[in-house]
Amino acid sequence: MERLPEPELMDDSEQAEAYASADFESANSAFMAHLDTLLAGRPLVGPVLDLGCGPADICLRVARAHPGADIHALDGSEAMLACARRRLGGAPELAGRIRLLHDTLPVEMLPARHYELVMSNSLLHHLHDPAVLWDTLRRFSHSGTRVLVMDLYRPASVAAARSLVETWSGDEPEVLKRDFFNSLLAAFTPEEVEAQLAAAALGTLKVSVVSDRHLLVAGQLP
Repeated sequence: MERLPEPELMDDSEQAEAYASADFESANSAFMAHLDTLLAGRPLVGPVLDLGCGPADICLRVARAHPGADIHALDGSEAMLACARRRLGGAPELAGRIRLLHDTLPVEMLPARHYELVMSNSLLHHLHDPAVLWDTLRRFSHSGTRVLVMDLYRPASVAAARSLVETWSGDEPEVLKRDFFNSLLAAFTPEEVEAQLAAAALGTLKVSVVSDRHLLVAGQLP
């Protein structure tokens, strides 16, 4: 099935609210488990970059799990950042360690020159030019930076995409089901992501399929 790109930003407030209210417990818990594997039991200390932070659920999870981490969380959607601010307001003890940034890729400057971890969840499939993600990752990393990128991957057919929507969001609002379906059609295959990494000189990062709908890019830069 050919890729069908979708809009890069969730600027619509209804979309953002539906996404922020949806049940992503399974996927977000899996992301944290993959982070634990990547860190191999070591604490995360220093600046962390979250590209496409959305409503900041993963930022909060990382901040709770790693008191030595300061998180710079970037998103291009003001509607989504409004949801993130509201969520951070419910965790004032963590809010001082999470800095929200309104910007889109490619970005010229960030609060830190280099990051100990660059992470991203569900941004890649939104990008019309995926190279901007990998180029940003390289630019703001150093030797030893860890990378964790999780995203959807494109199923083999429209029918398979519809089946995934019913399996994982059958009880969610129609706006979320529609967005999930469009995101599946816009996602990249694991082979396409491997080619993107090779073109960006990031071939040391490993691509793996980690669920019936998610792929993972993980590793440590040499």
